[in-house]
Amino acid sequence: MNSVSRMPVIPACLAAAVCLALFPYRAHAEESASIKTLDTLVVTSAAPASPLNWVTDPRLPRQPVPASDGADYLKTVPGFSAIRNGGTNGDPVLRGLSGSRLNILSNDGSLIGACPSRMDNPLSYIAPETYDRLTVIKGPQSVRWGAGASAGTVRFERDLPRFDTPGMELQASALGGSNNRNDQMLDASFGSSPGYVRVSGNRSEADDYRDGNGEVVPSRWHKWNADAAIGWTPDADTVLELNAGTGDALARYAGRGMDGASFKRSSYGLRFERGNLPGAWDKLQANLYSNTADHVMDNYTLRQPNPHGSMPRAMASNVERRTSGGRIAAEWRWPEVAIVAGIDAQDSRHRKRRGMRGVWQQLPWMRDADLRNHGAFAELTFGEDTPRRWVSGLRIDRAEAEDLRQTTGMMGKPNPTAGQRREETLGSGFLRYERDHGQDWTWYAGLGHSERMPDYWELFSADAGPAGSANAFAGVKPEKTTQLDLGLQFRTRTLDGWVSAYAGQLQDYILFTYRSGGMMGSSTAAGNVDARIAGAEAGLEWRPVQGWKLGGTLAYAWGENRDGNRPLPQIPPLEGRFSASWEHARWSTGALLRVVGRQNRVALDEGNVVARDLGPSAGFATFSLNAAYRISDRLRASAGVDNLFDRAYAEHLNLAGSADFGFPADPVRINEPGRSVWLKLDYRM
Repeated sequence: MNSVSRMPVIPACLAAAVCLALFPYRAHAEESASIKTLDTLVVTSAAPASPLNWVTDPRLPRQPVPASDGADYLKTVPGFSAIRNGGTNGDPVLRGLSGSRLNILSNDGSLIGACPSRMDNPLSYIAPETYDRLTVIKGPQSVRWGAGASAGTVRFERDLPRFDTPGMELQASALGGSNNRNDQMLDASFGSSPGYVRVSGNRSEADDYRDGNGEVVPSRWHKWNADAAIGWTPDADTVLELNAGTGDALARYAGRGMDGASFKRSSYGLRFERGNLPGAWDKLQANLYSNTADHVMDNYTLRQPNPHGSMPRAMASNVERRTSGGRIAAEWRWPEVAIVAGIDAQDSRHRKRRGMRGVWQQLPWMRDADLRNHGAFAELTFGEDTPRRWVSGLRIDRAEAEDLRQTTGMMGKPNPTAGQRREETLGSGFLRYERDHGQDWTWYAGLGHSERMPDYWELFSADAGPAGSANAFAGVKPEKTTQLDLGLQFRTRTLDGWVSAYAGQLQDYILFTYRSGGMMGSSTAAGNVDARIAGAEAGLEWRPVQGWKLGGTLAYAWGENRDGNRPLPQIPPLEGRFSASWEHARWSTGALLRVVGRQNRVALDEGNVVARDLGPSAGFATFSLNAAYRISDRLRASAGVDNLFDRAYAEHLNLAGSADFGFPADPVRINEPGRSVWLKLDYRM
């Protein structure tokens, strides 16, 4: 869409940054000592920062080619995968669980997609490189960041800049690669002791790629984001920040009947932090947010309507979801004891319109759903900063959903639950023991429980509910997960390692059953089953001599539908990543071998919210190389080649290729890119 292509490009700003690096201004010795150096490429995930918590800088260069969205970046964390549908906007999966089982926050606010088929899942609106920190909490082992996070919590965070004297911080990058990949990013902060201003933006685009067989896969995208924040820092312990952002995108999908013609985003936030409070009261944090996703799907902007398909004429569907909320939390600390307690709330409104090309923009919006949640939480740590720690948490939520649809289905049948409201009181909690043995060993064991209200996709997108119910809104029950997590970490001078394992019982797991369609398309039914999950992840890094690193990670997931005595659908296969890197002076080189096993445990006629199993998948292996050179302390050039041997392969978690693009009418997996090369420049000041 034209609105996407009009976003100003950032190369001029990057060129200025490069000039600063190549022709540095005169600086005092103490300023030179504080220069932020640039890190080497990341090919396998580092060890967890603490039990079940992974923390990383999403700006770190990585291989494969740097991510275009949040789901792509998360795949570097063991246990994560993504349901693929082309070049971008994959739907994240953690340990075989997806949808709202994974709580995703950006700047501690929720930006929830609007598409009933999760074409615009929350990570579609996140550009990882514009954030300072990515935090992942696996399993139901935290209650402080929202309700229902049975799979885990993902937080993309921006730091609050502080300047004791007038100054500036700047980071910029530019990337070019195969398939006309073209990215730019700029992030600049200016300030002094009273406050700061921060502006950031990115632009990313690519054309359709070719797979290992040389076949073109529809996968074009074009994205941009712009964000700004102004902060007041009256003293070293206080900050008040107002922020706002916007963005848009388009994405061509190989696996769907429509493309994403627009992904308009608007975000507003206000946050306050106060530290070093009197007595045991350590910190107070509060934030408010309002985020809107305005998404357009059509079959004519990036393709031609298929006269023999379910939508032979040019059609568009416009959906919008506005999510507003807030959170306030306080922290208290005594010797060996810490408490975090607070409340949060969220209100989400969904509306839609649909029509022919040139007509849908004039049609009125129809509001179809309101969803609300109010929660209170507390986490308690005994033995903080000691070798033996007990960590526990408790949360209670009041969730509501109101059905505003007057009719349902393509034929406009009267809705039997029009105007009805559902209310649920849900409880979550966990208890974890952590034990350190010297400075080298840590082990932990935790038991967590999470209760999750069915989300918009589960209540409103399904064509039918459980047997005997009027529809999904009336019949689908809340999902309850109880999970045991175990783990071990060790650290020595030359060797670091970790392993984590889990086993969970899911009562009333929300499962979608897909029925074959025809000219009117397929239909879905949502229901509840009892299920079990289990799996493990592990990692190892060995530093045999100075400059060399050898590492690897493994991830395995398993799931079973106990009611149907069959596998759960969309469970990723065993995956291993093995890397070697060498760094000397200003040079670094590395290699990555990714090995994925065959997946035979499939559910051929069932699936989750967005996809279904397409049958057993073959295993594969890919090999990639990278190299980087530090031109100066501020400027680095890096390059890589992904899928060096041009393998033709497809991921197990995959949407079926659309017949509109020449794929067979029967479901077929979408192949991944063939050999790809890229070059990136990074600047940091």
